[in-house]
Formats: sequence, C-alpha cells, structure tokens
Amino acid sequence: MLLESMNDAVLQQDLEDIARSDIDFRKMQGAVILVTGATGLVGSTAVKALALANREQDLHLTIRPLIRNEQKARAMYGQLWDRDCIQPVVADITKELCVEGDVDYIIHGASVTASKTMVTRPVETIDIALMGTKNILELAKEKKTKSVVYLSSMEAFGVTDPSLDCVREENLGYVDVTNVRSCYPEGKRMCELMCACYAAEYQVPAKVARLAQTFGAGVPKEDGRVFAQFAKSAMAGEDIVLHTKGESTGNYCYTADCIRGILTILLNGVDAEVYTVANPSTAIKIKDLARLVADTISDGKSNVVFDIPEGNAFGYAPDVAMHLNSDKLQSLGWKPRVDLPEMFERLCESFRQQGI
Repeated sequence: MLLESMNDAVLQQDLEDIARSDIDFRKMQGAVILVTGATGLVGSTAVKALALANREQDLHLTIRPLIRNEQKARAMYGQLWDRDCIQPVVADITKELCVEGDVDYIIHGASVTASKTMVTRPVETIDIALMGTKNILELAKEKKTKSVVYLSSMEAFGVTDPSLDCVREENLGYVDVTNVRSCYPEGKRMCELMCACYAAEYQVPAKVARLAQTFGAGVPKEDGRVFAQFAKSAMAGEDIVLHTKGESTGNYCYTADCIRGILTILLNGVDAEVYTVANPSTAIKIKDLARLVADTISDGKSNVVFDIPEGNAFGYAPDVAMHLNSDKLQSLGWKPRVDLPEMFERLCESFRQQGI
C-alpha cells in the first residue's frame, strides 16, 4: 500500500486508477516535478499519484512538494513523506524562490481556497495569487522548465451570459471589481493573463487548467466547504442547511478525474492556452444538489432547510447560471469518469474510513 498510515482505501484506489491510466508518464522519465499547494486536496493528490506512478513504472522521478509547514505536510503524507522520490521545498511562495537543481515540470496550485478568508483577508488573497504566480513563472523561466500548469478556477469565468447553452473557455463574464470577494476571481484572471504574457515574452511553456469545484476521496474530514458540509450532514441524518437561496449553478469534477486532466494538460496542452477541467454532466443548482445528497446519502432522513443571513458573512460567490463545457480538454484525450452521485458516495466512504 502506498498510504500505509492513512487507511483510506477509496483514495488508494483513486491513486492506482491515475497511475495506471492512459497518461503517458514515460514522457516524464527521470524528471523533477515541482508541485505547489502540496498540502491542498488537488496538490497532495497529484503528489501521491505521481509517487505511485513512479514506483509502479520505475520512472526515476523526483517530486518536490513546495510547502510552508513541514510538520503539517508530514502529518498529511505519513510514511510517503520519507520516500526517496519526495524532496520537499520549504518556502514562502510570495517571496523570491531559490530552488536548487533542475525543475522540469511545475504544477502550480498554491492559492487561498476558503471563501471566508477571501472576504476577511482579501489583500493576502491577492498577494498569494499574483506574487506567487509571478515567482513560479520566473522560476520556470530561469530553469527552462518543459511545462507549467497553473491551476485556475471556474470563478475566473465571472457571471456569464445566462442565455448560453454551455460556457467555453472564451466566454468570460462580469466580475464586480468593487466587491472585496472579487479578489479571488479577478486574481485568477490576472494569473491566467500572466501565464500568457510569460509564454509570449519569455517562451515559458505555461498552460492554464480552469478547475470546476473538485472533490472526492481524500478530502479531510475537517473540510468545511459546502460539498463536505452537505455530505457530513446527510451521513448523520441531519438537515442540510443552505445559507443562500441555492439558485447558483455548480459545476464539479471528481478529484481523480481532475488530476488526470491536469496531467493531460501538463504533457499535451498548448502553451498559453486555457482548458476547462469539469464533468459537464454535473452542472446542477446548489439547492438541487442538496436534495440529491439528502436523498441518496441519508435515505431521505435529511431535509433541506434555508437559513439566509443578511449580507455575505460566509463569503459565497455571486450566483451564476452556467454549464461548463470541457470539449477542449477532451480533445486532448481526457474523459471524466465519475458522475455526481458516485462522487458523493466515494467522498462519504472516504469520510467513514477517516472516522466519521
């Protein structure tokens, strides 16, 4: 077992599926791969999947998770942290980065992800986005990196035209730059532009993965995001409480599908291009998602109730009505495999194995 100390068989299965997928890991033979945001869900899953592929395919990879807190990382990775292929870089991404040796590939996922932080610490949210991404692109320029993928967000789309049947990469909508919460989507847009600029001026091979809401096995039981709250409430047979009217349409992607998408972009994507990483079958209003979880996970024991506070104390994004299209990524050979009901089933089983 790769994750001897984590006791999460669902996550282990996902990692095996990634490592044994049709990703051409041989292109990376002997490479050094830097992963930022390596204690987040997407970053940590990418590191673990690469470590398993390295072992199973004898790739001689060096995987360099860039972290701020080694104690936190060690607790998250367990015995994997001591594998020879893992060589951590302890650094503050908002400062100039000094990384010894080659860096062949970069997956840049370091970002603020908590909505409440976005409204209480908007300046820091912007600093991490802009300064962190500039430092990574400067590092890629210095090291002559073969490929960089910046992990953006579907929030970069803004509030799109509701008349569109589906939303493609070029269909950007409105972002209110007078709203403090916009520090996140506007920061993501600026980072996407920075990738295009570094590709044009310095030939840095940067691509953008614009991620839908991503979850699945491996989400820590302490996670407080909406999907995790829904799942935990339904598992306990408690009501699912919405703090908005739930009219916004969510778009989702299972974690393992997302990692395969990121790796596909890293190895096969076109420089300076943006790719949406989403399962088009998952577009659903938040209130309908809550009902789906209540019905499928709690066997109808949970109800959906509304408790809407004044203002936006929870930092939720503005309502949107968009159905994301991932044809561009699918043209590179990627296909999503896990639908929304299975995403929640696997998430809940992962939670059970963590003691919930």
